[in-house]
Amino acid sequence: MTSNDKDKDDKKAKGDAAARAAERAARQAANKAEREARRAARQAERAAHRAQSEQAPEKPGDRTQDKPRGKATGKAAAKASGKLPAQPVAGAAPKAATSLPSSVAPLLVSPESAAELVAKSGTPPFNILVIGQGRRLGSEAALFAASLRRNAPDWRGRLIVAEPKPEGPWAGTDTQIPTLQRAAIAAFGAEILPFTAQHFGAGYPYGNKIEALSLLPAGEPFMFFDSDTLITGPLDRMEIDFSRPSASMRRTGTWPEPPLYGPGYGDIWKSLYDRFGLDYESSLDKSQPDEYWERYLYFNAGWFFGNDPQEFGRRFLDWSLAIRNEPGDALACQSLDPWLDQITLPLVIHSLGGGRPGPELAGLDGWASCHYRNLSLLYARESDEVVALIEDLAADYRISTFLAEDEAAKQLIIEGKGRSSVRPLFGDNGSEWPEKKIRQTLRRADLWFR
Repeated sequence: MTSNDKDKDDKKAKGDAAARAAERAARQAANKAEREARRAARQAERAAHRAQSEQAPEKPGDRTQDKPRGKATGKAAAKASGKLPAQPVAGAAPKAATSLPSSVAPLLVSPESAAELVAKSGTPPFNILVIGQGRRLGSEAALFAASLRRNAPDWRGRLIVAEPKPEGPWAGTDTQIPTLQRAAIAAFGAEILPFTAQHFGAGYPYGNKIEALSLLPAGEPFMFFDSDTLITGPLDRMEIDFSRPSASMRRTGTWPEPPLYGPGYGDIWKSLYDRFGLDYESSLDKSQPDEYWERYLYFNAGWFFGNDPQEFGRRFLDWSLAIRNEPGDALACQSLDPWLDQITLPLVIHSLGGGRPGPELAGLDGWASCHYRNLSLLYARESDEVVALIEDLAADYRISTFLAEDEAAKQLIIEGKGRSSVRPLFGDNGSEWPEKKIRQTLRRADLWFR
């Protein structure tokens, strides 16, 4: 290569870098303008809502969303931001939550028949389950509900927030969702339903998702999401075949960890399939090499779905307990905590005729939902659009009241350290960093919050 050629290549590289920088700056400016426009519109909406509330005399027993909620307790707290919808009867059209801004269509209104919905989207109406427990999970559940309402306004179904009772394996633990979070969850059209854990509880909190499936009506399609998830697109427009269960592929090879002298991946997984009478060979991705973790069916349990939550939940519970209580020789050297749910999930899904999600479900790990895990990780590796969404939701007066009490939200969102301090540490490629390295970097900078 001549010196002239090298100079040309250097100039081209600099030109490409400048073009990318300009494109990135333009995108950031557009995102900022859109965010400011949404905030201005929301402020105007709130002002109009308050003015309307002040002009209209309050009826006895009536509570609007703009009344102070700090002293509400019990059922009054659940109604503080709008009346909590009654539990719908199976087959009946759910009622809308009251006193909601007109720009946010109630989730539980169903003006169209199920047949019309299927014809329009190809997907039948389905219920959604998330866990709400204590302050942190209660706050996450409220953010989930708010994001679902904003980004999937045409979704029809029941949004159920499962709250474990402080009994049995949760005895001695404060599991109740705080008042402000309860009010916000109700205002966004979700139902808070209690359940009593029988088997897991404080010893294995991830077991909540297994036992809470018992709350869902039998024979109705369902989808479970971890509470630390945001809905980022019109979930209802996805083509979902609930008769073929599936789960999230946003995972790494966390389990098993085969010992040096065996058994290996294949022997460990095959022992589980054999134990529950399942066909092992049909579960394999044979495009992947033998003894490489991706060859074997393995999911992140951050979302999963199925056709019948009762049958799904029964197998999930029975098989998880069987593995926990008697791991067997092949699992003798393996850790089951915290991986038990993700060990059992592939077995349940495979037994029900499901498997790896196809390309039509890619949005569940992409444009339709984002499993952010916590605010520190969100600012480190998620897109500008997800950052804008969490900040937009946090500015809503129904959410800002309780986020102001949360140290992570206070520093990263309200004080702006997420944008000013976290994102610059990872540039534009935070999503490509290993999570362990992200955590280490954030801890060194004193920016790691759980």
